[in-house]
Amino acid sequence: MEESNDVLLEDELALVDGAVDHRGQPAIRSKSGYWRSAWFIIGVEVAERVSYYGIQGNLISYLTGPLKQSTATAAENVNIWAGTASLLPLFGAFIADSFLGRYHTIILASLIYILGLGLLTLSAMLPSITKSKCQLDSTFIFCSQHSQVILFFISLYLVAIGQSGHKPCVQAFGADQFDEQHPKEQRARSSFFNWWYFTMVAGCTATLSILNYIQDNYSWVLGFGIPCVVMIIALTVFLLGTTTYRFNIRDNDESSFLRIGRVFIVAVRNWQKTLSSNTIEEECDGTLRRQSSEQFNFLNKALLTSKGSKDGKTCSLSEVEEAKAVLRLVPIWATTLVYGIVFAQVFTFFTKQGKSMERTIFPGFDIPPASLHSINGLAIVLVSPIYDRLLVPLARTITGKPSGITLLQRIGTGIFLSILTVVIAAFVEIKRLKTAQEYGLVDDPNATVPMSIWWLIPQYFLFGVSEVFTMVGLQEFFYDQVPNELRSMGLALYLSIVGVGSFLSGFLISMIENITGKDGHESWFCDNINKAHLDYFYWLLSGLSVVGFTLFIYFAKSYVYNRKGIITQG
Repeated sequence: MEESNDVLLEDELALVDGAVDHRGQPAIRSKSGYWRSAWFIIGVEVAERVSYYGIQGNLISYLTGPLKQSTATAAENVNIWAGTASLLPLFGAFIADSFLGRYHTIILASLIYILGLGLLTLSAMLPSITKSKCQLDSTFIFCSQHSQVILFFISLYLVAIGQSGHKPCVQAFGADQFDEQHPKEQRARSSFFNWWYFTMVAGCTATLSILNYIQDNYSWVLGFGIPCVVMIIALTVFLLGTTTYRFNIRDNDESSFLRIGRVFIVAVRNWQKTLSSNTIEEECDGTLRRQSSEQFNFLNKALLTSKGSKDGKTCSLSEVEEAKAVLRLVPIWATTLVYGIVFAQVFTFFTKQGKSMERTIFPGFDIPPASLHSINGLAIVLVSPIYDRLLVPLARTITGKPSGITLLQRIGTGIFLSILTVVIAAFVEIKRLKTAQEYGLVDDPNATVPMSIWWLIPQYFLFGVSEVFTMVGLQEFFYDQVPNELRSMGLALYLSIVGVGSFLSGFLISMIENITGKDGHESWFCDNINKAHLDYFYWLLSGLSVVGFTLFIYFAKSYVYNRKGIITQG
């Protein structure tokens, strides 16, 4: 019994290798990190997501309403902004991993975030502030509207900049609170990603419907102001948890970006020198080595001294393996981009579909179309615990893997479900258009089609289930498979899938708008949605998704996992 107590006491007082506390002292396991710290960080993420989706979720309604933009233009602007907001984290992660560290980057990003939300609220106030002056001066009307649009978009992109430092760093910092060398904490870290997404979505689902209702029925000023207050609270909560956090120590003073970049530069130089020769022999550590044409031979050449280089540095084996780990992610990243395109439709055309349908719950109360995003969230809230507590243990008994199925199998399952989502969305849109024709509403752009908005539930719910598999899987995959010092960048790569997907969605919309709208024809994205053909667009997305899914399976089968420095086939 005494021996058992001694072991327990030893574990409680054990230091966490490679981590310090907020005072820079070695982190004690029982007093820092783990769930005690993770819940502070999860709370901050919930608040940030409420703020972000409080803007994005109903943005298309604001652009087509108060700012009077066309449907196609508004959808493109939403996609461009969402894409930018999802790509900028690459820059934020670079700043965090190379200079400021995750903790300080989160604080700076939060301040920028709050500034952007505050100015966004001010931009919504401008019409009421200038109302009396507008009645006297028609020129002032134009100037005030122009100023409102400029201030609105400046504020919107300040929010994107704030999110760029906040999003990748908060999640990486949260996962850092679990010691991957400790069996119990390693298992908890895997659950962390599931509960992170569950809690985030649950919080958003509980609040966004209320926020969207306020925006649509009461005041955009209040609808934008609430997220600003929420972000102020989030920053306060984050600072309150400071004394409990673990801070990782760098293994190497030199930036991982520089090390990996040097590998590619040296490899390119060596590759260029071999173009004029069929046989490659170069000197390395005083010996001659003949190079083979094996996979990643391009990077293996970085191990060799680059003749003619100014510094004459060589790349170590560990540096080359780091570069290989990053390079292996490229095909997986590329083949999941179509999922990002589908993801963009949930906040644009899904919402536009709902706006034209019967939304009356009871006399005098119409549900805001953006509130159906809560169905998406409800699916995630329901399925996440089932996945973590039932499906994973069941799969574990079959496969023998700690996570039940591999990360890539999880991601692929979600991609397949997203294909079913757009197919269902296409069928629902076909029925909506037929209903509009039957009731003679095709020529009335403001008509409410006598078809319940609840028809959209299946596509929202199924896509929510797909997120449990693909989005959570991508988060853990890109965090786990990059070098330790680049984990903020890994999560930024995951976010960039959604970002590039949004840009590609905007590009498709613009291209289709130009092609189908030629010679006076109604385009697929006609402002009168009853004359549009969103169903055609959904069929196109389903075809692209099948192609992307096929390529994903091909690359996933040959992917080599990097596990704590050990390369394994998976």
